[in-house]
Amino acid sequence: MNRPNDRRRAIQQTLAATLLAAWPGVRAQAPAYPERPVRIVVPFAPGAGTDAMGRLVAQKLGEILGGSFVVENRTGASGAIGTQFVAQQPPDGYTLLLVASPYTTVAASLPTAGYDPLKGFAPVGLIATGPLVWAANTSLPATTLKQVMELARQKPGALNYGSAGAGGVNHLVLEQFKALTGTFITHIPYRGVAPATLDMMAGQVQLVTGTIPALLPFIKDGRVKALAVTSARRSPALPDVPSMTESGFAGIDVLNYFALAAPAGTPAPVIERLNGALHRMVSMPDVMARFRSEAVEPAVGTPAQQAAFIEADYRAWVQVVKSQNLKIE
Repeated sequence: MNRPNDRRRAIQQTLAATLLAAWPGVRAQAPAYPERPVRIVVPFAPGAGTDAMGRLVAQKLGEILGGSFVVENRTGASGAIGTQFVAQQPPDGYTLLLVASPYTTVAASLPTAGYDPLKGFAPVGLIATGPLVWAANTSLPATTLKQVMELARQKPGALNYGSAGAGGVNHLVLEQFKALTGTFITHIPYRGVAPATLDMMAGQVQLVTGTIPALLPFIKDGRVKALAVTSARRSPALPDVPSMTESGFAGIDVLNYFALAAPAGTPAPVIERLNGALHRMVSMPDVMARFRSEAVEPAVGTPAQQAAFIEADYRAWVQVVKSQNLKIE
């Protein structure tokens, strides 16, 4: 029976661990993050807005943290394929996810999304947010969303709305509008905002929503008209276009967003290091200029704030899907 020796050995081990933790020279020898290349998975195709943001983040994190950050595109199922992949990776900080609005809309609307947006990931930090813009064919006899609502009430189903695809934010913002106003507008899904916009200009559909950069050239040259931005306040990129609140729809405040996430269980020190780097990134003059050109505003905050934002966004879309009885396969 060597219980005293066992007890003594345990005390010695505890003291040694305490000294190691407290001694600055020893702490400095701990492995630095990142020690090897970090991949940022973008769950959309190269060339898309989310891909461009992912490459900007990869470049700047590499500059700030002194490591290699590489974008890896894993496409399919409106972003669900790449998102599932990241959720299944080791929680070591070496595989990250570039999160955008489909992260919550697809999880809310698609039963087969295959990931939990609230429990499957460790939030790192929001990066930027910005509204969509409601745009209309120039021949539509409405210049405000209230007038659109009246037209939809007069002729249910006569108005056609093109989206970037079923279950995306462009689709669900329409369903939210319909639920709030009690109207019926026909939804026509496309493979992206670009073909929907072309059909709107040709008169095949009367309405779309899209990111401001995607629609701004057509708004500026008068080929489409902007009715409102989807947020509760105006966008600096479209200062003359009213917000949803100003348009009389205070219940709608939809923001397109970009964020960074890691697999659930990623160590807190890694998350803190990445979050600190994001804070530094969004204060860089060239990044701020890039954000202005993309009609988004920096919105990093803390991981906890990102978690709260994601949960609120997800819960809101779940409610829209339920209230509209949407069945998306």
